[in-house]
Amino acid sequence: METSSNLLSEMDQRARAVFQHIVEEYIVSGEPTGSRTLSKMLKDPVSAATVRNVMQDLEQLGLLDSPHISAGRIPTELGLRLFVDGILEIGDPDVSDQKTIASTVQETDEISGMLDRVSSALSGLTQGASLVLAPKKSAPVKHIDFVSLAADRALAVLVFANGDVENRVFPLPTGQTPSQLREAANFLNAIGQGKTLQELRHSISVEIQKHRAELDVLTASLVESGAAVLDGAGGPNERLIVRGRSNLLDPNNDDSEIDRVRILFDDLERKKDIADFLDLTEEGDGVRIFIGSENKLFSLSGSSLVVSPYMNADRKVIGAVGVIGPTRLNYGRIVPIVNYTAQLIGQTLSDRG
Repeated sequence: METSSNLLSEMDQRARAVFQHIVEEYIVSGEPTGSRTLSKMLKDPVSAATVRNVMQDLEQLGLLDSPHISAGRIPTELGLRLFVDGILEIGDPDVSDQKTIASTVQETDEISGMLDRVSSALSGLTQGASLVLAPKKSAPVKHIDFVSLAADRALAVLVFANGDVENRVFPLPTGQTPSQLREAANFLNAIGQGKTLQELRHSISVEIQKHRAELDVLTASLVESGAAVLDGAGGPNERLIVRGRSNLLDPNNDDSEIDRVRILFDDLERKKDIADFLDLTEEGDGVRIFIGSENKLFSLSGSSLVVSPYMNADRKVIGAVGVIGPTRLNYGRIVPIVNYTAQLIGQTLSDRG
């Protein structure tokens, strides 16, 4: 497949103008543009027949497609990628958009509430579905405790060195006793003191095997059950905020568009898959744009994802923010908004330490 620069080099000024008009009209309306309409939009007078020839050439390059019997054309995924990479000019977000986002991150309450407001504001501004991957837990564990709730349930209490507390309910092995709960908690505190959750997850299974002879069967089972809870604490499902699904529904959509959105909703429900995908943003710096099938997670729904990581004061990626919508996203407006939001979140979290 030819690169964007090669395809652009094959297009003369007229072809580039025709292509740009078709893409821009598609982003606004979602409808194909015909040769007669295009001939009136171009600065230099040109006949509809000449425009049709240019459109056919662009179609042969794989940049345009004809979705209906009509002579109108829409951009393909390759065409959208060419437009985004080679033609689209990205500036700063509108001042009003900056103010809307800034008002959500300057609050002084807890981070989870701030991120929830950011996600809601993003979906409102972009009329898409917003995704915010919350910061990963990096504070060391200070203390772990197990509290019996019933014969078959217990509460794992995690206290972090920075003062955060997390509670997780988990099933108990049959026949456990209060002394075994204490022994299991003491064991985990002994091996987990000063370790982050990520470090603790790595060492728990090794330590259980090493000390299994010192633990009775029920205590070992309890430790393993509790370890599973610790492993899930702050996991990707819980760290991912998704807002604005309703923005993707348009009462004027045809049946095929509604089916596409339904598939996208199914994708959005698989939060773990999305969180795992957003973790890939650690491999890149700045805004990344995935159009249609370029994003394997949403390829069936024909959607686009604009995503950017945000970093802490040490320039380490700790989360991500993004927007999902149809492939005809208003990239020129949404890319700056996502980039600005990621930078603002990172700066705010860095200022809070």
